[in-house]
Amino acid sequence: MSKRAAISLSSGSEGGGGEPHLDDERKKKRMLSNRESARRSRMRKQQHLDELLNQAAQLQKENDEIVKRVNQMTEMFSKFDSDNNILRAQMAELTDRLQSLNSVLRVIEEISGFPMDIPEIPDPLLKPWQLPCPSQPIMANMFQC
Repeated sequence: MSKRAAISLSSGSEGGGGEPHLDDERKKKRMLSNRESARRSRMRKQQHLDELLNQAAQLQKENDEIVKRVNQMTEMFSKFDSDNNILRAQMAELTDRLQSLNSVLRVIEEISGFPMDIPEIPDPLLKPWQLPCPSQPIMANMFQC
């Protein structure tokens, strides 16, 4: 007896089988079961992939919206900053004019001898960073359009 035949006989007798057509049927059932299991596994894998793709699309959409809002806020900040710089320059110019006018009034007062009510320039105008303003919390929704 050849080695292959001996293995075949021993596996048939040890497998608790008996008849070869029963072993073939078991093998076919096992193959069908494995195919079905593999098909279900592929379906689950495809479903998981679809869910991940949907999630990625949703996150990309949210990210685009956030970027859009950040750009809008940056635009608003730039406008406010520009407006603030213009106002600071106007305040400096007006403060200089007021100082010049006060100097002229002092000269007229000295020459004429009539007392003049010359208002002093308030400190907050000379030191704008120390303007008396109440502390107000910045609200998260104050920049929403």
